[in-house]
Amino acid sequence: MEQIKIITPEEVEAKVEAGEAIELVDVREDEEVQEGMIEGAKHIRMNDIPANLDYFDKEKEYIFICRSGRRSENVCHYLQEQGYKVTNMDGGMMHWTGEVIVK
Repeated sequence: MEQIKIITPEEVEAKVEAGEAIELVDVREDEEVQEGMIEGAKHIRMNDIPANLDYFDKEKEYIFICRSGRRSENVCHYLQEQGYKVTNMDGGMMHWTGEVIVK
């Protein structure tokens, strides 16, 4: 199995603050996202990823986020096997210190 690329929450925050065009996907459950998510992130629950493959573009890279980094890592393995460019945010929202928005 190919190694999944990782990015730290601090690196993601720097990219967000710099206004970089990054694709963030939050795979947490609805009730977790209600506590706050990174602005600009797309919310697609982990179990809904297979039904939403048409959202993803194989030419773009996506950064996946969950609470601790485990579910998003699983999503990364799945999508990487499908030929998508993926990166996992290490430590998940538990290590996020930046701004969050509440939906």
